[in-house]
Amino acid sequence: MTTENKLKVQLVKSPIGTKESHRATVRGLGLRGINSTRELEDTPAVRGMINKISYLVKIL
Repeated sequence: MTTENKLKVQLVKSPIGTKESHRATVRGLGLRGINSTRELEDTPAVRGMINKISYLVKIL
């Protein structure tokens, strides 16, 4: 049994008015509206995406 680490991410600020690449990153993480949450695998790619839009999201 492998224990997969998960990150719970919540969108807390609107991506309206941000760079197009940042809006694409929000969509790529599967976040839709404000306060939407997703449970994602803890991989370097996901961590990089979260780091890029850290001012828009909160880790729960």
